[in-house]
Amino acid sequence: MKKLFAVFASITALLLASLLPAQASQIWTLQKFQQQSLNWKACDQGFYCASYQVPVDYNHIDSNTFTLQVLKHPANTPTKKIGTLILNPGGPGGSGVDYAYNADTDVSKSIENVYDLVGFDPRGVNLSQPIRCLNDKQEDDFLSNNGTVQSQADLSGAIASSQMIAKACAQAAGNRLGHYSTLETAKDMEILRILLHEPLLNYLGKSYGTYLGTLYAALYPLTTGKIVLDGAVDPNVPIRDQNLVQAVGFDSALKSFISASSTISLKNIQDFLRKSRTKPLQNMHGRSLTESLVITSIAASLYDPEQGWPELTKSLTEAFNGNNPTGLFALADSYNERDDAGHYVSNQTDIAEVISCLDFSDTRSIAALQKDAPNFTKAAPIFGPYLAYSGLPCHFWKASAVTPPLMRNLKTNPLLIIGTTRDPATPYQWAQGLRKDFLNSTLITLNGDGHTGANRGSSCVDNAMNTYLLTGKVPFKDLICELDPKKVAVTNA
Repeated sequence: MKKLFAVFASITALLLASLLPAQASQIWTLQKFQQQSLNWKACDQGFYCASYQVPVDYNHIDSNTFTLQVLKHPANTPTKKIGTLILNPGGPGGSGVDYAYNADTDVSKSIENVYDLVGFDPRGVNLSQPIRCLNDKQEDDFLSNNGTVQSQADLSGAIASSQMIAKACAQAAGNRLGHYSTLETAKDMEILRILLHEPLLNYLGKSYGTYLGTLYAALYPLTTGKIVLDGAVDPNVPIRDQNLVQAVGFDSALKSFISASSTISLKNIQDFLRKSRTKPLQNMHGRSLTESLVITSIAASLYDPEQGWPELTKSLTEAFNGNNPTGLFALADSYNERDDAGHYVSNQTDIAEVISCLDFSDTRSIAALQKDAPNFTKAAPIFGPYLAYSGLPCHFWKASAVTPPLMRNLKTNPLLIIGTTRDPATPYQWAQGLRKDFLNSTLITLNGDGHTGANRGSSCVDNAMNTYLLTGKVPFKDLICELDPKKVAVTNA
């Protein structure tokens, strides 16, 4: 989820005023990190902000720290409060602060009534000492130029672009480059649990946020409380296979979109992508709608059939029939968090590369990537060529990956996994795999399109999740749910 912080300026000022910078002479220990105080300050109507510090390197704790920002919305009915629910939207690099601020769109009123809703920005993300590798012009070039690799010239360009961001991130992060991993963020979340004075961690993670929740549960099985993992990532799938399955997922979602459309065909899209490689449409400012931006706009729309599909139909129709790229630019820019002035309002792109290169290691050579690329194209003709090289910057990364060992037979308190059968971004088989990884888990399946399953129009899914978060009771067996009839998407508005 990529909603922007509605009152960003005022809350940011209060958050920054609450920073607790580490003194160079202070000797930190893990115990001292766990003995901090969260000094909550009102930062918007009904919201409170605080900050806390975590070690840069848990293996060598010293005076080097990250300061993380936290946002809380207290339970609406304090006398009936049953605990704190920590929220994370995924990404990687999504803002937990933003997500908690907009939580009324993602959790039910019954959950808001009895839980303090808390979100934190992980190290390097958004308000937590964000790492910025690229300026706006460089970001434009990086996101616009990384299309499919169909020639040696394309590969040379992709390598140059990858080397550029790898070098820029190394310069921006310095000796911290190797310490933005999700594994370390899971340890940061354990410090937050302790500072919140919660005996168990209750957590709702969406998309890549399920990976954070999984790592936390693997590290701290005795303090896992009610855990909901929606739009699951299976941590045991190698990155090459993740990219391939995701490519197939997006191609399948595109087929679903086309099947529901009376005006858009696969040939239309293929022809337009070919045209965008050589003669891209331009807006009134001379900005080119490159193949990469077209792919991004399509992918962004496939996350949400109810709103995204009609927007994509309208935008593609305008581009096909009127050579008007405005709608497709808007879809891509919204996904990339680029405003109308050309400024990237968050560091989402930069930090996503940083985290991804630390979380999953791809040891294949570039020659092996080239050899494997036709397999991606065969399995997923539209998105396969694009995702075959998606991890290329990591081949030039200046820090080693910190991928944890395989996680199997994890034993925790009962937890809930939600998977959507035609989810393009986190394919359903990952939810099935994660279900097997946790011995004490229940899988809620939403038979439908789009990304994640909760609060997307299925009372079956939502009731199961709400019951679990309110009472701790999971369904007697795995559930298969349908969308409520009134929520079925209409493609052609």
